Formats: sequence, structure tokens, C-alpha cells
Amino acid sequence: MITVELARDLLGVGVLWEPAAGDRFVVDAELLTDEVFWVSDLTVEVHTHNGQPLLGFNGTTEWALDSVTLDQALWLPREDQLRELLGDRLTAVVRTADGWRVEYATAPGELHAVEDADLECAYARAVLAL
Repeated sequence: MITVELARDLLGVGVLWEPAAGDRFVVDAELLTDEVFWVSDLTVEVHTHNGQPLLGFNGTTEWALDSVTLDQALWLPREDQLRELLGDRLTAVVRTADGWRVEYATAPGELHAVEDADLECAYARAVLAL
């Protein structure tokens, strides 16, 4: 799973999130960033109120939260979502002794690579580099 810091960096460069079932996120508040939530039709659903998307907590009595706005949530994209963001610029994924190397092209013939111990973090670093 990508780190909260990488998720903030992705948001900072303009990676947008349209919440859907299966998405992971944290509530970006000091005491809640260690708690990962998943959007689900059973527990956390996307609602719209006055034209603004809200993440509704249904049946989670231990949290006593009704909803949070998207600007309070920080998306933690999955491996498949990060690959989709890279699109056809992704050229290779290589297992290394220390983790993973993600290779990508910025233009025809211009190949670059980033490495990380975690594959999802390596994908996120490639997205950030683009």
C-alpha cells in the first residue's frame, strides 16, 4: 500500500479521485491517518449532498462518523489504479534485490525508472515523476 506521504504528493500534483467501491482512503487528520477505510456499498458509500460528493459511513457505530467530504479524505490508489494512471507509458516492471523497479517512457525513446521496496510505492513514484 502506498504511504500517506506519497498519496499527499499525488494529490499535490493534481491526481484526481472519483471514489468507487474497492477504493482505499484515510481521513487526512492527525489522529486518523493510520486507519485505512475502503469504499464499499455495505460500509462506506459515495453520496452527493448539495452537489458535493460525501463519503458516508453506514453501520460503523464504532466511528460515530456520518460523512466526510473528499477534501478530508486521502485516496490510497491500488496497484491496478496506479498502472492505469501510467497507461501506455509503462514499459516494464522488474523485481530487484531490494524491491521493484518501474520503467516508463516520457517520450518515444526516453526511458526512465524509479525503484522502491513496495511495488505500489514504485508505481506512485513513476506517476509523480511524470
